[in-house]
Amino acid sequence: MRREEMSDLTAFAVVAQERNFTRAAARLGMSQSALSQIMRRLEAQLGLRLLTRTTRSVAPTHAGEQLLETLVPALGELDAKLAALTELREKPAGTIRITSVEHATATILYPALAQLLPEYPDIKVEIVSDYGLSDIVADRFDAGVRLGEDVDKDMIAVRIAPDLRIAIVGSPAYLERMEPALVPQDLVRHQCINLRISGVRGFYIWSFEKEGHAVRVRVDGQLGFNTIDLLVKAALDGFGLAHLPLDLVEQHLASGRLVRVLEDWCKPLPGYHLYYPSRRQPSSAFALLVDALRCRA
Repeated sequence: MRREEMSDLTAFAVVAQERNFTRAAARLGMSQSALSQIMRRLEAQLGLRLLTRTTRSVAPTHAGEQLLETLVPALGELDAKLAALTELREKPAGTIRITSVEHATATILYPALAQLLPEYPDIKVEIVSDYGLSDIVADRFDAGVRLGEDVDKDMIAVRIAPDLRIAIVGSPAYLERMEPALVPQDLVRHQCINLRISGVRGFYIWSFEKEGHAVRVRVDGQLGFNTIDLLVKAALDGFGLAHLPLDLVEQHLASGRLVRVLEDWCKPLPGYHLYYPSRRQPSSAFALLVDALRCRA
């Protein structure tokens, strides 16, 4: 295969994954017009339409989906082979892409990287915050970070944090004007501040457990965000109850600015895990990162 053909196929994979020429062009470091020309050239060469274009987005055709099914694993394997070549260097090197939730990024990933990276200047790490369950193979991430209960069984999972303690919190002013929430089902009568999950999952469903009895509640309210810092602010401002990691609100609980409810129903959740495909051949840079993150508690 000629170098130009390989480059065109890689560009197609990025467009199909991003479903947007502007984002794909930015990711590839080229102009949108140049990328459109590459796609037209590839379609003309194959004699097939690979992308359906609308004014707002693009999507793979049936032929494009078939090509993508073959192309993504092949590109992933090629990336792994190239990463393995860094083993020949004296120092670990390469770029590691991770999808993570922002709480894990701030409390676990960044502190570990702040210690690791100064010693290894040839290692680069890119972290994308996303509360959806990304397909790390299709989206070409090296690894993901999610709670243990959300990790697929076919992945290698490494625990990087203890179990996560959760708190349902609201401001005193909000709680004074509402009926008490004594059991999770009472939340349907409350204003709750929602966390948006990307993709088709909608808003996060609050989960509870007490004495072996599990309850899931789909809450509602005036506000929804895709970042937990704003959930904290909205709770402080009296907009309702928020479902948050306890460590984020401990200082507000201590000062009395927030109050916990349903504490006896908030069972700790399985801690954060770093996960990656079982077929991945870890580079020395990736192995260093895994060792730096591994929970030893």
